[in-house]
Amino acid sequence: MNDNVPRDKFAKLWAIVLFLDKYGVEARGIERVLPDERTQTSPLAPFWMWLAANMTISTFAIGVLAQSIFFLGLKEAALTIIFFNLLCTLPVAYFSTWGPKLGLRQLTLSRFSFGYATAQLPIVLNCIACVGWSIVNSIVGAQTLRAVSTSHQIPTAAGIVVIAILTIVVSFMGYRVVHLYEQYSWIPVVVIFFIYLGQIARFAESDFGGSGSVEAGNVLSFGATVAGFALGWTSLAADYTVRMPEDMSSYKIFFWTYLGLNTPLILVEILGAAAMTTFAQKTTWEDAYNDNSVGGLLGAGLAGPMGGFGSFLLVLLALSIVANNIPNMYSLALTFQNLHPYAQAIPRIVIVILGSVVYIVLAIVGASHFEEWLDTLLVILSYWLAIFSTILIEEHLIFRKGKWSNYVPDDFNNWRKLPLGVASFLALGCGVAGAVLGMAQVWYVGVIGRMIGDPEFGGDIGFELAFAFTAVTYPPLRYLEKRWWGY
Repeated sequence: MNDNVPRDKFAKLWAIVLFLDKYGVEARGIERVLPDERTQTSPLAPFWMWLAANMTISTFAIGVLAQSIFFLGLKEAALTIIFFNLLCTLPVAYFSTWGPKLGLRQLTLSRFSFGYATAQLPIVLNCIACVGWSIVNSIVGAQTLRAVSTSHQIPTAAGIVVIAILTIVVSFMGYRVVHLYEQYSWIPVVVIFFIYLGQIARFAESDFGGSGSVEAGNVLSFGATVAGFALGWTSLAADYTVRMPEDMSSYKIFFWTYLGLNTPLILVEILGAAAMTTFAQKTTWEDAYNDNSVGGLLGAGLAGPMGGFGSFLLVLLALSIVANNIPNMYSLALTFQNLHPYAQAIPRIVIVILGSVVYIVLAIVGASHFEEWLDTLLVILSYWLAIFSTILIEEHLIFRKGKWSNYVPDDFNNWRKLPLGVASFLALGCGVAGAVLGMAQVWYVGVIGRMIGDPEFGGDIGFELAFAFTAVTYPPLRYLEKRWWGY
């Protein structure tokens, strides 16, 4: 392969990879998937992919935050969950339609908007996000495994390692096995969530939590959390459609992706919010939550009333986290390869293994700070992904006129044929300024964020302002760049 990637530096590793390739392990990294190699013909593939990836206890944990951190009642939480998910999954579904058109992965595609140099920023941020998600997912999975038994609890570290090993197996195999696993892994999880709903429904309370400006601030801050989870897939979206035919209907891909995302996100997050309203009638469940966080809350509704069978269901539910971790680890390797030709020369499977080791260690260290880590990670993700999505969409619709013929996909590694990256860098800086002005975090409340709700805690409109500042500044900056640079 003549693409100026120094694979000979890792010749021994590539010999192993090519051997494993004969047994179904994907050898391909970020190299373009050519039109005649795009053989995934079912338009339902992205539906199963995102249904499974979000039908997990991580999604349930987002709903739990509505009450535990933002003190919202069930009705406000449900309305916030519905609105922000329907809004923030739109770019994920849209970017999923890009994979079949160019045969390139999502962060590779970003070079056509950000330029080769500036694209390093979203690449590094996405590597951090993939590892960060794997950490919080593993922690919530381990908490759930601990809740299986009160007398013989599995150590948190052991639970994290079990989840990581299962994730590595599927991510290691590659695209085909990832899709195959996600096509079926959601089925037992749906059944268990319905059983759990039956257990908690009669104890849940649907009252509004409050009213006024403080409540509005809390709704916006929880909305930013929901947005961070939904937008989290924008930087991975095209990774899972690159093997679909070029002539596949974009409308079908968009629809099935959008439905596959929102079905679990909305329903499971509302289930998590509902579970937190049961404490008035079930004080023992509150104790279980205080002891083992999300895992304890799930265990209280399953293992508590259902004994051994409930414990078995809880183990399956804990392992559902693997379906959410798989895309993070698979895409981590592809994202990392975008850093430099030397990074591209490292085989994908090696990066999967090294990335897994890193997040196992960090998850074990951070297991006691789960909720704070989760909320902070989600909100910061919502800021930068709003900027990322805005720049990609404006570049495509305004400067490429929405036409795929205005891209030369084989130029993805040629910095001279890509945007210079000054426009995207400056627009990104403006977006960050918007996020800082609008953010409302425990460690910092922005000037505008402080004006909403309780002055001490504020209301988070960081991702909305990040989007607005970027959307306004990128087009004129890019116009000037294009006139001067030519690309």
